[in-house]
Amino acid sequence: MPIPFSVGEVSQYIREMFDSDEQLQDVWVSGEISNLTRASSGHWYFTLKDSNAQLRCAMWRSYTERQSFVPRNGDAVTAHGRVSVYEPRGEYQLYADALRPAGVGDLYAQFEQLKAQLQAEGLFDSARKRPIPDFPQRIGVVTSPEAAAFQDIQNVLRRRYPLAEIILSPTQVQGESAPPLIVAALDRLNNLTDVDVILLCRGGGSIEDLWAFNDERVARAVAASHVPVISGVGHETDFTIVDFVADQRAPTPSAAAEVATPNLDDLAYNLRTLHAALSSLMRDRIEGMQADLHSTQRTMGHLSPLRQITNLRQRIDDRNSRMLREEQQHIAHLRERLESRAAALDAASPQAILARGYAIATHNGQRLTSIRGVRAGDEVTVQLHDGQLTTRVEETR
Repeated sequence: MPIPFSVGEVSQYIREMFDSDEQLQDVWVSGEISNLTRASSGHWYFTLKDSNAQLRCAMWRSYTERQSFVPRNGDAVTAHGRVSVYEPRGEYQLYADALRPAGVGDLYAQFEQLKAQLQAEGLFDSARKRPIPDFPQRIGVVTSPEAAAFQDIQNVLRRRYPLAEIILSPTQVQGESAPPLIVAALDRLNNLTDVDVILLCRGGGSIEDLWAFNDERVARAVAASHVPVISGVGHETDFTIVDFVADQRAPTPSAAAEVATPNLDDLAYNLRTLHAALSSLMRDRIEGMQADLHSTQRTMGHLSPLRQITNLRQRIDDRNSRMLREEQQHIAHLRERLESRAAALDAASPQAILARGYAIATHNGQRLTSIRGVRAGDEVTVQLHDGQLTTRVEETR
């Protein structure tokens, strides 16, 4: 009996067969959408079916985010992707990377081609897009004056920010003649007015209705505008080339008006909040400064000049007393030294020596220290302690 395969081994073998089939790795499948689920992760899961069969499909978030067309249950579509096996459930399914409505494939091909071209030129780069002013004074609107979108924009602006002036540059927004008219409307706002921001808007519709906003001329005019442009074309799920080129995209015309302006109610609330915070801050600051003042006053009391003068006076008196004592002690010490030295001088003075019986002999004013200083017959003066004697030398020996 041959060794049986495990279920996982069989599923893996089948998946490898699918993955090695070149035709199944690059396939277009048409059918009707059913059981559509948009997961919180951004992935889409749905089933394609016709009268004969059905095919499970998965589309990952990295592809759904690039979709300009968001399907709904019942939509007839054409899906591109690869067929493989999801082994945990043992099901084969289409891993889709593109969806387009059935019957408008040529338009979507044109859309993707122009999108790729403008993206390659850098018109979609975030670095070239300008910030929307926080408090616009004049808002330009490019749309049809008869369209409900213009009424929606006016209602939103009157409610949110009635301070701004609305300048309409009217244009046709649908049909083959619409693109050059939209370009001209944009040019009028750029060249003839000093608006702060431009809203390029129209309401929802089919892909054919919105096609003027996929026109290359309109896209380049938006990119060339020196005034920031907010696009608000169609409904939330609609994407046009203009949305990628504009400085900011809004899902609807009303949303474009909201993006362009602050809300006065929010500003008033923020102002009240800031006022309360500032009042609290100032109150805390004043209380803190008062506490600092009281502390400084107490410190100044301790450091008062009068108190310092009193302390210094006492220190001076103490130092004077100490200096006086030291001076008296020093004088006494000097007196003792003087008396001692005077006694020593008295003891060593010639007068004291003479008093003890010694005498000083001088000849011609010179003290004699040797007999060789005189000769017989010389006169010698002898100094005693109580007087002098004048003598004559008779002999030296």
